[in-house]
This record gives sequence, C-alpha cells and structure tokens, in this order.
Amino acid sequence: AAALMLKGATAAMLVEDCGRVEAGQTVLVYAAAGGVGLLLTGWLKAIGATVIAVVGSEAKASRARGAGADHVILHRDEDIAARVREITGGAGVPVIFDSVGKATWQASLDSASPRGLIVSFGNASGPVEGINLGVLSAKGSLFVTRPTLFHYATTPEARQRYADKVFAMLRSGAIRAEIGQRFPLEAVAEAHEELEAGTTIGSTVLIP
Repeated sequence: AAALMLKGATAAMLVEDCGRVEAGQTVLVYAAAGGVGLLLTGWLKAIGATVIAVVGSEAKASRARGAGADHVILHRDEDIAARVREITGGAGVPVIFDSVGKATWQASLDSASPRGLIVSFGNASGPVEGINLGVLSAKGSLFVTRPTLFHYATTPEARQRYADKVFAMLRSGAIRAEIGQRFPLEAVAEAHEELEAGTTIGSTVLIP
C-alpha cells in the first residue's frame, strides 16, 4: 500500500481530473517506467487511450510495454518530438504528462497538438523556468498546468474517491504495485543517488 497509494492517487488525478483523457486519444507519458509512469501507462490503457511512452533504456522500454504502452521512445537515441509526429501522422498529441521538467519542456511544446494540454507534474531534470506565454500561442494555443495532488484531494470525500479508483484499477489488473528496488534505511543516500540518476524502475522502497 505504501508503494501504491500516493502514486496511484496522483495517477488518478492526472488522468481523470487534469488531463481528462478520453478513450481513443493518444497521450504522451514521460518517465513511463517510473513509479507514477507505470501507473499512468496502465491506467490510460485501461480507459482506451493510446500510450506513447518515453523511457531511457531498453529495460525500461520492456517495462513500459508490459504496462500497456503502444509505442516507446528511447529519449537517449531518438528525437522525442519527431517520433511523436511520426507516430501521430504529424498531428501531435492532445495530452502530455511530463514529470521530467526542464530537459523535456521544448520536446513537450513540439509534441503537442493544437489546443493540446501539457501536464507538468515533476521536475526530475530541474524546474521549467522563464516561460514565454507567447510560445504557447505560437505552438497552437496550448494549455499548461502544474498540478499537485494536495490541491485536488482537499476533503475526506475526495481522498476516498481517489483511493476507491486506485483499488478498482488494482483489482482489475490494469495497474500493479511495481517495487523495482529496495534499500535498507541506512542506504537512503544511495537510493536518492539512483533516483536522481534515473536508473530506477517502478517504486523505490526504504526498509527500516
């Protein structure tokens, strides 16, 4: 439960309340083999979306495909926006879930369809700074949001609703509690180093 609830509720918020993704839409998910990324991929697939997953290695690509990704982009070897345009026939994607931040901001702008939505919910590579709002217009009247779960799960009823959705998805098999690595509590520094290096898959658990 510790490895699932916060990330699962975040995925529920992102898909249903921020992105409002519908069946048939094509969605771009960064860090798709990470803790939230795997849940997003499975959740999106379960509601009928087509998922383009961005990952950093073949091992992570395999995990993303296992979670339901329809297409995988290896960001170290491929131009993200060019591949998105290729996959979508030049249309771009209407919703982008970006947990990377600074390093992928331009690719997100270049991958969005007109009136598309970029949901920036993390900054693993650093925060996005100096946003020129005119660029959003030039790229097709884009929308950007920077949500946090704590502004959505503001009441006991809202928190219960997210919990119910997470467990329903878990029971259906659409998502799994993916624990990729475990560290003893005294190795917390090593755990952080691996997280910052982007070498982890799924959730990372510290064991007291």
